[in-house]
Amino acid sequence: MMDSTEQTRDIALEVNGRAVAEQVPVRLTLADFLRQQLGLTGTHLGCEHGVCGACTVLVDGRSARACLMLAVQADGRTVTTVEGLAPADGPLHPLQQAFHECHGLQCGFCTPGMLTTLAELLAECPRPTEDEVRVAISGNLCRCTGYQAIVDAALLAARRMAGDAEAA
Repeated sequence: MMDSTEQTRDIALEVNGRAVAEQVPVRLTLADFLRQQLGLTGTHLGCEHGVCGACTVLVDGRSARACLMLAVQADGRTVTTVEGLAPADGPLHPLQQAFHECHGLQCGFCTPGMLTTLAELLAECPRPTEDEVRVAISGNLCRCTGYQAIVDAALLAARRMAGDAEAA
């Protein structure tokens, strides 16, 4: 809810392939905008200091901490949340499928940030090493899995996305 004295701006952006035009308070974070105004609750808020990575989304294909970015900073940009990795009526994204198969999630709180972070990695580095996956997710905290299942899932998804017949 906006205070009548609160300064607002009109923004227009693309979110998960859909054009969005909204009026937002200038101090509203991208995370709160996605969750509260657009109803995209897959972007989780953990520490709200940019440390845990739970709020990671892709902005113009690059990972960004939605809790540290203002919604007005996303004006004119393309944002992809975990909901946008795969079509709602289609198959899971290869990363999502691999997370399921490799048990790469437990409580699921860190999962959206892990998936978007790894989506960026695989877009830039289609055949990452285990060390490259570990470096990529080093800014995302998970308290449940011990990370090995997440790494295994990322490597499986990479093999599948690269067309490795043995990974199918």
